[in-house]
Amino acid sequence: MGSIGLEVPDDSLFYQSAYKTTAPIVVSASGHYFTLENGQRVLDSSCGAAVSGIGHGNARVNDAIISQLNKLTYAHPGYFQNLPALELADFLVKSTGGKLSRACLVGSGSEAVEAAMKLAMQYHLEVSSDSARVNFIARRGSWHGCTLGTLALGDFKPRKQLFQSALSTNVSHVSPCHPYRELREGETSESYVARLAQELEDEFQRLGPDTVCAFVVEPMVGTALGCVPPVPGYLRAMKEVCQRHKALIIFDEVMCGLGRTGTLHTWEEEDVIPDIQAIGKGLAAGYGTISALLIHENVITGLKAGSGSFQHGQTYQCHPLNVVAALEVQRIVQENDLVNNARAMGDYLGRLLKKRFENHPNVGDVRGRGLFWCIEFVADKSTKAPMNPKLNVAKRLRLRGLEKGYDVCLFSATGCADGWIGDHFLLAPALDVSRCEIDEIVYRAGRVVDSVFAEL
Repeated sequence: MGSIGLEVPDDSLFYQSAYKTTAPIVVSASGHYFTLENGQRVLDSSCGAAVSGIGHGNARVNDAIISQLNKLTYAHPGYFQNLPALELADFLVKSTGGKLSRACLVGSGSEAVEAAMKLAMQYHLEVSSDSARVNFIARRGSWHGCTLGTLALGDFKPRKQLFQSALSTNVSHVSPCHPYRELREGETSESYVARLAQELEDEFQRLGPDTVCAFVVEPMVGTALGCVPPVPGYLRAMKEVCQRHKALIIFDEVMCGLGRTGTLHTWEEEDVIPDIQAIGKGLAAGYGTISALLIHENVITGLKAGSGSFQHGQTYQCHPLNVVAALEVQRIVQENDLVNNARAMGDYLGRLLKKRFENHPNVGDVRGRGLFWCIEFVADKSTKAPMNPKLNVAKRLRLRGLEKGYDVCLFSATGCADGWIGDHFLLAPALDVSRCEIDEIVYRAGRVVDSVFAEL
């Protein structure tokens, strides 16, 4: 109730909280900084959720969108094509060196992964009309999206638990490649990869090899576990198991792809080519709402052997404004060599983070690659016991960063220890970040960590 007896209304906007939100209001953004309603300037060290890959307020992208706005804003994608969509698809296919041959342009990352699941199932049915390949294998500790299909595929427990009874039962999960928590004492990287490959093989056998449609994997895990790069040889070993049983392998690069990890496509690090790849967040870098599938020619050939048509369609596929934003962003990334900058600046960021945080008594691991890094916090470094969840460490770190005098946006998350508990935050600055800006990010993040743990 208000002070004069009138009820204070909740916000009309419903994002997540059912109560009136206290989140700060952003009034503008430029480069790598947000300006809040109170005049505060906050350093965007995480690009939201690894989205804003070329920073904010890029005049070139804005002009491209305005130019398209004056030409065409919408035409039904089932009835008409538009030139920007054709250009973007061609650009994306060429970006793989032709190793993937088609691009399907959709909306959010969740939509892309959901469409990838449908495409994989249809592929097997086109190749063999009596196919029994209805099972998907994914990994524990991954996040693949918020639709019911992708929730079942993922394993981000706080988001999934409420809806468990409505989720498909044709998804099972194997171990992630997570050496900090799951590499056994005395185990080499090679033997660890062999053990994980055997686990995947065993799951194929348990389900029946002819029933498995696809194995879905984030080549570098994002939110749920916190920037976990694969052990060398892991992705190739997983693909070999899938190929042996004629199942597809799907790479979810919605968060980690398009330069974020120091190669344009994360799979390029070891040249392990997926059958289907989902990309998203960095595609239009926040200037549009678009994601895509990149598809191997073998999958297209399978469709051609049958109906020749993917039974999937959405109203806003190939939307001209989103497409033109993505195309201009990707041209800027290419022309300014931002992937190589991400690799070089990522190496620098990693060195600074390890120097600043590895000796902290409550930092268990500093991990990442490219401009995709995580700090994981523990109560005990020797046992790797996570922090007491009642302390809300990750949330406190994020909120402290947004206070005046700290002024840094940290992407906080929980669940990295067992799906429920374990606190960490991600740093994922824009691909065009400079050394001076990285220095500032590490300095501000360090002040936040020191301040919160001084209170604890």
